[in-house]
Amino acid sequence: MSKKLALVAAGATVALAAGTASPAAEAAVPWGAGCASLPPSGQRTSSTCGASLVDGRAIAPPGAPAAVKQVIAAANHIDGRPYLWGGGHVSWFTRGYDCSGAVGYALHGAGLLEATMVSGQLASWGEAGTGEWITVYANSHHVYMMVAGLRFDTRDAPAGVSGPRWHRANVDSRGFAARHPTGL
Repeated sequence: MSKKLALVAAGATVALAAGTASPAAEAAVPWGAGCASLPPSGQRTSSTCGASLVDGRAIAPPGAPAAVKQVIAAANHIDGRPYLWGGGHVSWFTRGYDCSGAVGYALHGAGLLEATMVSGQLASWGEAGTGEWITVYANSHHVYMMVAGLRFDTRDAPAGVSGPRWHRANVDSRGFAARHPTGL
Protein backbone atom coordinates (compact mmCIF):
# COMPACT_ATOMS: atom_id res chain seq x y z
CA MET A 1 0.00 0.00 0.00
CA SER A 2 3.02 2.33 0.23
CA LYS A 3 3.74 4.51 -2.73
CA LYS A 4 6.92 5.52 -4.48
CA LEU A 5 6.97 9.07 -5.68
CA ALA A 6 8.50 10.02 -9.01
CA LEU A 7 8.68 13.72 -9.72
CA VAL A 8 8.81 14.72 -13.33
CA ALA A 9 10.47 18.15 -13.44
CA ALA A 10 9.76 18.92 -17.09
CA GLY A 11 6.01 18.81 -16.64
CA ALA A 12 6.10 19.78 -12.97
CA THR A 13 3.76 16.89 -12.31
CA VAL A 14 3.84 14.07 -9.86
CA ALA A 15 3.30 10.48 -10.90
CA LEU A 16 2.64 7.78 -8.38
CA ALA A 17 3.63 4.20 -8.87
CA ALA A 18 2.29 1.53 -6.58
CA GLY A 19 4.90 -0.02 -4.37
CA THR A 20 4.73 -2.77 -1.85
CA ALA A 21 4.22 -2.24 1.84
CA SER A 22 6.70 -3.75 4.23
CA PRO A 23 5.46 -6.95 5.88
CA ALA A 24 5.37 -5.08 9.23
CA ALA A 25 3.21 -2.32 7.72
CA GLU A 26 0.83 -4.82 6.14
CA ALA A 27 0.48 -6.75 9.40
CA ALA A 28 0.04 -3.58 11.44
CA VAL A 29 -2.62 -2.03 9.21
CA PRO A 30 -5.24 -4.44 7.90
CA TRP A 31 -7.45 -3.26 5.05
CA GLY A 32 -10.16 -1.01 6.40
CA ALA A 33 -8.33 -0.17 9.62
CA GLY A 34 -9.31 3.22 10.97
CA CYS A 35 -12.62 3.31 9.09
CA ALA A 36 -15.86 3.70 11.00
CA SER A 37 -18.92 1.77 9.88
CA LEU A 38 -21.24 3.91 7.79
CA PRO A 39 -24.77 3.48 6.50
CA PRO A 40 -24.99 2.86 2.73
CA SER A 41 -25.59 6.57 2.12
CA GLY A 42 -22.66 7.61 4.37
CA GLN A 43 -19.67 9.50 3.06
CA ARG A 44 -16.07 8.65 3.91
CA THR A 45 -14.12 11.59 5.35
CA SER A 46 -11.02 11.92 7.50
CA SER A 47 -13.24 11.79 10.60
CA THR A 48 -14.78 8.43 9.62
CA CYS A 49 -11.75 6.88 7.95
CA GLY A 50 -8.42 8.39 9.00
CA ALA A 51 -4.93 7.62 7.80
CA SER A 52 -2.61 5.33 9.75
CA LEU A 53 0.94 6.07 10.81
CA VAL A 54 3.36 3.14 10.53
CA ASP A 55 7.09 3.57 11.05
CA GLY A 56 6.72 7.33 10.57
CA ARG A 57 4.96 7.01 7.22
CA ALA A 58 1.33 7.87 6.65
CA ILE A 59 -0.83 5.24 4.99
CA ALA A 60 -3.89 6.58 3.24
CA PRO A 61 -7.18 5.10 4.34
CA PRO A 62 -9.09 2.89 1.93
CA GLY A 63 -11.59 4.89 -0.03
CA ALA A 64 -9.73 8.19 0.33
CA PRO A 65 -9.90 10.40 -2.77
CA ALA A 66 -6.96 10.10 -5.17
CA ALA A 67 -5.78 13.62 -4.35
CA VAL A 68 -5.56 12.74 -0.65
CA LYS A 69 -3.48 9.66 -1.45
CA GLN A 70 -1.22 11.79 -3.67
CA VAL A 71 -0.74 14.44 -0.96
CA ILE A 72 0.15 11.70 1.53
CA ALA A 73 2.58 10.07 -0.92
CA ALA A 74 4.29 13.40 -1.64
CA ALA A 75 4.54 14.25 2.06
CA ASN A 76 5.95 10.77 2.77
CA HIS A 77 8.59 11.43 0.12
CA ILE A 78 10.03 14.40 2.04
CA ASP A 79 9.20 13.22 5.57
CA GLY A 80 12.47 13.13 7.44
CA ARG A 81 14.26 15.74 5.34
CA PRO A 82 15.89 18.41 7.51
CA TYR A 83 14.37 21.81 8.23
CA LEU A 84 15.89 24.37 5.87
CA TRP A 85 14.61 27.94 6.01
CA GLY A 86 13.42 28.81 2.49
CA GLY A 87 13.62 25.15 1.45
CA GLY A 88 11.09 24.26 -1.22
CA HIS A 89 10.65 27.79 -2.55
CA VAL A 90 13.33 28.20 -5.21
CA SER A 91 12.63 24.68 -6.41
CA TRP A 92 10.30 21.86 -5.38
CA PHE A 93 13.44 19.71 -5.30
CA THR A 94 15.76 20.54 -2.40
CA ARG A 95 17.66 18.84 0.40
CA GLY A 96 15.43 20.33 3.11
CA TYR A 97 12.12 22.14 3.59
CA ASP A 98 10.67 24.86 5.78
CA CYS A 99 7.04 24.73 6.91
CA SER A 100 5.50 26.31 3.82
CA GLY A 101 7.88 24.53 1.47
CA ALA A 102 6.88 21.17 2.97
CA VAL A 103 3.13 21.84 2.86
CA GLY A 104 3.46 23.28 -0.64
CA TYR A 105 5.42 20.26 -1.88
CA ALA A 106 2.76 17.87 -0.61
CA LEU A 107 -0.10 19.88 -2.14
CA HIS A 108 1.83 20.20 -5.39
CA GLY A 109 2.22 16.43 -5.41
CA ALA A 110 -1.54 16.16 -5.97
CA GLY A 111 -1.71 19.06 -8.41
CA LEU A 112 -3.39 21.27 -5.80
CA LEU A 113 -0.73 24.00 -5.85
CA GLU A 114 1.07 25.21 -8.97
CA ALA A 115 3.63 27.61 -7.47
CA THR A 116 5.31 27.82 -4.09
CA MET A 117 3.75 30.07 -1.45
CA VAL A 118 4.94 31.31 1.92
CA SER A 119 2.80 30.69 4.99
CA GLY A 120 1.08 34.10 4.83
CA GLN A 121 -0.01 33.42 1.24
CA LEU A 122 -1.33 29.99 2.20
CA ALA A 123 -3.54 31.73 4.78
CA SER A 124 -5.71 32.88 1.86
CA TRP A 125 -5.23 29.89 -0.48
CA GLY A 126 -8.10 27.58 -1.42
CA GLU A 127 -11.49 27.69 0.28
CA ALA A 128 -12.12 29.09 3.75
CA GLY A 129 -12.76 26.70 6.63
CA THR A 130 -11.85 23.12 7.40
CA GLY A 131 -12.01 20.47 4.73
CA GLU A 132 -13.34 16.92 4.88
CA TRP A 133 -9.94 15.41 4.09
CA ILE A 134 -7.32 18.19 3.99
CA THR A 135 -7.08 21.37 6.05
CA VAL A 136 -4.18 23.81 5.83
CA TYR A 137 -3.67 25.97 8.92
CA ALA A 138 -1.64 29.09 8.13
CA ASN A 139 -0.70 32.51 9.45
CA SER A 140 2.12 34.93 8.65
CA HIS A 141 4.62 32.90 10.74
CA HIS A 142 3.81 29.20 10.27
CA VAL A 143 1.78 26.67 8.32
CA TYR A 144 0.91 23.02 8.87
CA MET A 145 -1.80 20.74 7.54
CA MET A 146 -4.10 17.97 8.63
CA VAL A 147 -4.52 15.20 6.06
CA ALA A 148 -6.93 12.34 6.71
CA GLY A 149 -6.62 12.95 10.44
CA LEU A 150 -2.80 13.20 10.64
CA ARG A 151 -0.81 16.39 11.08
CA PHE A 152 2.08 17.18 8.69
CA ASP A 153 4.22 19.80 10.39
CA THR A 154 7.79 20.99 10.94
CA ARG A 155 7.12 21.60 14.67
CA ASP A 156 7.18 19.21 17.60
CA ALA A 157 9.93 16.94 16.32
CA PRO A 158 11.88 14.86 18.83
CA ALA A 159 15.04 16.44 20.28
CA GLY A 160 17.81 16.63 17.70
CA VAL A 161 15.41 16.14 14.79
CA SER A 162 14.11 18.83 12.47
CA GLY A 163 12.02 19.12 9.34
CA PRO A 164 8.64 17.91 8.13
CA ARG A 165 7.13 14.95 9.98
CA TRP A 166 3.76 13.25 10.44
CA HIS A 167 2.17 13.54 13.89
CA ARG A 168 -0.89 11.84 15.36
CA ALA A 169 -1.65 14.71 17.73
CA ASN A 170 -3.33 17.88 16.57
CA VAL A 171 -2.27 21.25 17.98
CA ASP A 172 -4.11 24.40 19.00
CA SER A 173 -5.16 26.12 15.76
CA ARG A 174 -6.06 29.47 17.36
CA GLY A 175 -4.41 32.27 15.41
CA PHE A 176 -4.34 30.26 12.18
CA ALA A 177 -6.59 30.58 9.14
CA ALA A 178 -8.13 27.21 8.21
CA ARG A 179 -8.18 26.64 4.43
CA HIS A 180 -8.86 23.62 2.26
CA PRO A 181 -8.77 22.53 -1.38
CA THR A 182 -12.11 22.68 -3.14
CA GLY A 183 -13.99 19.42 -2.66
CA LEU A 184 -11.58 18.01 -0.10
